[in-house]
Amino acid sequence: MAIDQAPAPAQQASAQEIARTVTVLGLESSCDDSAAAIVRLHGDGSAQVLAERVIGQNEAHAPFGGVVPEIAARGHAERMDTLAAEVLAEAELSVSELDAVAATAGPGLIGGVMAALMTAKGLALGAGLPLIAVNHLEGHALSPRLTEPLAFPWLLLLVSGGHTQLLVVEGVGRMTRLGSTIDDAAGEAFDKSAKIMGLGFPGGPAVEAIAREAADPGRFPLPRMLAKDKSCDFSFAGLKTAVKRSWDALEAPTPEDRADLAAAAQAAIARHLCERAGRAMAIFSERFADLDRPLPLVVAGGVAANAAVRTGLEAACAEHGFRLIAPPMKYCTDNAAMIALAGAERLRLGLTDPLDAPARARWPLDEHSAANAPATGAGRKGPKA
Repeated sequence: MAIDQAPAPAQQASAQEIARTVTVLGLESSCDDSAAAIVRLHGDGSAQVLAERVIGQNEAHAPFGGVVPEIAARGHAERMDTLAAEVLAEAELSVSELDAVAATAGPGLIGGVMAALMTAKGLALGAGLPLIAVNHLEGHALSPRLTEPLAFPWLLLLVSGGHTQLLVVEGVGRMTRLGSTIDDAAGEAFDKSAKIMGLGFPGGPAVEAIAREAADPGRFPLPRMLAKDKSCDFSFAGLKTAVKRSWDALEAPTPEDRADLAAAAQAAIARHLCERAGRAMAIFSERFADLDRPLPLVVAGGVAANAAVRTGLEAACAEHGFRLIAPPMKYCTDNAAMIALAGAERLRLGLTDPLDAPARARWPLDEHSAANAPATGAGRKGPKA
């Protein structure tokens, strides 16, 4: 089907094109955040965010305990053109002064993805600008370059509500998967744990907040996922089941029970992420043993905002001789600045897309691994990549 076709290859850019300064409008609508931003990528590799806007939908989805695709798509469709106009006005630019328009083309909730992509297509067609269909995950992968000119390669832990992956990032469009979730993502584990305990939505911040009140974080012995597996893959479905069983076993749960179980769930998620990241660091160290700089581990995605996860990763990095790099909190969650940056990086390499570029529910960063060793499992938000 057309929805899963890969974009057509582009011509190789010259050295002069790669070094030029470009200004790109980026649009994002893959889940429940509607966002627009304008980024200027300078010839020296530094990025400047000229304007940005993000509108969340937590209030609309909270009664359902999770994101409802139809509600999300409707919200994106109502806001996307207005957001684009607002960031253009803030940056004091007209559409004709842009070098390209970029939009998330997947992976994500297909109705939402279409909102940003169709808006970008209309702007590109009307202004005669190149269109760049951006993989949302590549936006996360390149997001640290929004705040520092980080040199390739680096190791990436992409951890969010829909994705949990470990990848080697060697360049734009050059990423190798080391591990992926075989069922649910880490963010899904946070959201479901919060729902089980009645903590509200979004679950990650709710679990983190209540876990701070725990009197006995080790009280609930939750399982260690994939204990006998020696790969870099992840699994969180069993943890969700264990949290539910622990909660249901309580006759009349108290606030103390809730806090202790939240802390246990958070600790189990953080431990699993850090254990798998440690294995990936060992692989990366061996593969790039000749790097004459501190080895970088980049953590991106909404779960990267969790303090327990960051603390655990900092300890793992210290153990393996790595430097933890985390974008600012606003660039860890879904945003359009990372989409505009990815678009600018691609534009300078001559990687543009036709106006019939498809919206894609699933779009792996590492096509080879996805074809030869596909992630398996279930879950409404399962391994989309």
